[in-house]
Amino acid sequence: MARLAIGPQVGNLPHNRTTGFHCCRCGDAWVGIMMQSTGGAAVRIDDLSKRFGDFVAVDHVSIEVRQGEIFGFLGPNGAGKSTTIRILCGLMAPTSGKATVAGFDVATQSEDIKQNIGYMSQKFSLYDDLTVEENIEFFGGVYGVTPEKLAEREEYVLKMAGLEDKRKMMTRLLAGGWKQRLALGCAILHEPPILFLDEPTSGVDPIARRSFWELIYQLSEAGHTIFVTTHYMDEAEYCHRIALMYGGRVIALGSPAELKTSLGVGHLLNLETSDVLASMTTLEGKPGILDIAVFGGGLHVKVEDDVAAIPVIRSALDAVGIKITTLEKITPSMEDVFVSLIEAQEKAAA
Repeated sequence: MARLAIGPQVGNLPHNRTTGFHCCRCGDAWVGIMMQSTGGAAVRIDDLSKRFGDFVAVDHVSIEVRQGEIFGFLGPNGAGKSTTIRILCGLMAPTSGKATVAGFDVATQSEDIKQNIGYMSQKFSLYDDLTVEENIEFFGGVYGVTPEKLAEREEYVLKMAGLEDKRKMMTRLLAGGWKQRLALGCAILHEPPILFLDEPTSGVDPIARRSFWELIYQLSEAGHTIFVTTHYMDEAEYCHRIALMYGGRVIALGSPAELKTSLGVGHLLNLETSDVLASMTTLEGKPGILDIAVFGGGLHVKVEDDVAAIPVIRSALDAVGIKITTLEKITPSMEDVFVSLIEAQEKAAA
């Protein structure tokens, strides 16, 4: 179970190579997070599979998540993300393969795992009829935090979440973003080294989402490992690395920059015209154009060679009287990568 330790600072992040402590600044002391020695990996998944009868929910997945890493877990509904997380949280046994969390085996040490993780679900799971501080005190008791320690942790959570002036407020009166901050605070009351966040910003406004991610970065810098699922592609950009699941398998793994540059999404053009749908129909099948997708109020056009394709596009649209307002080369977004990879998998399965 995580506990306090005092240690010297080494570089930007204090770390004791002997004990495995990663430390964060808390007042004038460095607060350490302890887990079993894992060789630098907070979560290790090796050839993991889960079957429900003939249905394969998780298909030979292998991933290693480093300590202090923000690891994004992406994929469409039914991809196997939730099943994998349930296994990692010690709530479900795998059919085959192996996984360790904080150095503990998911198949044989599930209770140890539960003491070393924090979990925050997509749906707000705290009690609306309790005040902010009553929720903190209740979950502190659930997590087994001692009364002496709980007072200190309560103040830390209130300060971290920016809820110090709302401690007496009924939780049901909090805006969505503040509720999510409170839920995150309650998930780390027992100082777990690893956090599993399942769609943590679902239904929250963009400003609140950005503020929430600032908290995630603070926790990562403090040595916490963050395992997060999200459907927001812009949030995937904030992760250190990303695994994309489809059909129970990991089909891509790497940093956002690596996925954008190494997965063959081609040259990408942003095209805005006077008639988007007519432009799409006109350009389909033209030489050098690989794919066209509606994106916002325009089109993202994947081409073999942007220099050669731009004149082709201008000529084709001009011939049918469609006015071009924007035509420029852009860097692929995570959404472009996501769509490209999923479409490739669907075409291969057809």
